[in-house]
Amino acid sequence: MSCPICSEKSDPKFRPFCSKRCADIDLGRWMSGKYAIPADDPEEAEDALDEIERQMQKPH
Repeated sequence: MSCPICSEKSDPKFRPFCSKRCADIDLGRWMSGKYAIPADDPEEAEDALDEIERQMQKPH
């Protein structure tokens, strides 16, 4: 199996990645919203937008 980030051979310790660095790159992409699961249901999109608006209105 090759690393999904850099295509090097994966290391069992960090599987499916080759190193902690590539695992961290992948995690950063998820956390920044670079990866997303598309939705076809318009209601789901509206619900997601409503939740984002609620979260932005909360005082921190």
